[in-house]
Amino acid sequence: MKKFLILQLRPETEASDSEFEAILRVGGLSYDEVDRIRVEQGNIQNINIDNYSAIIAGGSPFDVSIPEEKKSMVQKNVEQFFDTLFDKLIPQDFPFLGACSGNGLLGRYCGAAITNKYAEPLQSVEVKVTDKGINDPLLKGLPKKFSALVGHKEACDDVPPGAVLLVTSDPCPVQMFRVKKNLYATQFHPEADADEFILRVRVYKYAGYFRPEEAENLIKAIRKSNTPIPKIILSRFVGIYRS
Repeated sequence: MKKFLILQLRPETEASDSEFEAILRVGGLSYDEVDRIRVEQGNIQNINIDNYSAIIAGGSPFDVSIPEEKKSMVQKNVEQFFDTLFDKLIPQDFPFLGACSGNGLLGRYCGAAITNKYAEPLQSVEVKVTDKGINDPLLKGLPKKFSALVGHKEACDDVPPGAVLLVTSDPCPVQMFRVKKNLYATQFHPEADADEFILRVRVYKYAGYFRPEEAENLIKAIRKSNTPIPKIILSRFVGIYRS
């Protein structure tokens, strides 16, 4: 049986490990069903996508929209890695699900403008499934509106050229899109629950997502959040592409 490839970009080990466990837990994946690569650590051998059934990519504190001269070498290497990966994935319509940073990386690759116009602090928001989204395999039968956890300093300004908008919201219009039939990206976090986000509030308190003095109020609000539907999306992705 082919494995799932889990790609992670977070330099903070505590956040990276917690995210990895969340992806496994929500996706219903066991350790022996996945290979894990922390892209930000570099030294990645050539990836043969034929060895995998699908790829899931997590979030990161990197912003693709900042000027090139302000990007660290680690970030530049991460972006180059994903550009090279998408060179392989998109022509083959290879199954991919990218959350948050995956949304920006895939959107940028496809030609969308990525800016801070639609940034959102770490919080639960209401999102809406589009008319084209209601029949997508990952969304079919789900509520037309649902709550999702978000937290990002940048987003796609518009739907990437050639992509299909699946989920939207008033504060951030591009919440989920699909390229071809099998490549997906979400701005929200389908793997996360309240505990996961509270950890991220603490880890990224000084990373620019929110003012540090807002952290405790954010944590109080996040504790009250209830976001089961995004988890179904991740679980369905795994179920559809599990070989």
